[in-house]
Amino acid sequence: MTAVLDALSWVLLVGGGFFCVVGAVGMLRMPDFYTRMHAASVTETLGAGLMLAGLLLQAGLTLVGAKLVMMGLLIFFASPTATHALARAAMTRGLEPLLAPPEDASSKP
Repeated sequence: MTAVLDALSWVLLVGGGFFCVVGAVGMLRMPDFYTRMHAASVTETLGAGLMLAGLLLQAGLTLVGAKLVMMGLLIFFASPTATHALARAAMTRGLEPLLAPPEDASSKP
């Protein structure tokens, strides 16, 4: 039984690490503020969530496990709220989303 828990824990940890790396690459590659903010929220939600779940399987029903659950709940509730507030503040300040890719100067006649 412990081998199954260890394997499942490692799958969750590796999956969380994968989403963290994908989100970091997305933050570097995305063209504007709003898409970068989306990549950051994916990193925080999926990456941190999967890593916390994997660590929770390793910790079991202990005080450390309770602390991990509390951290997960904090991320679950605070992350969407903070992301929404950030996007709303950017829209209020007049930051427009990039709706079309910029025209390439070399394609003009």
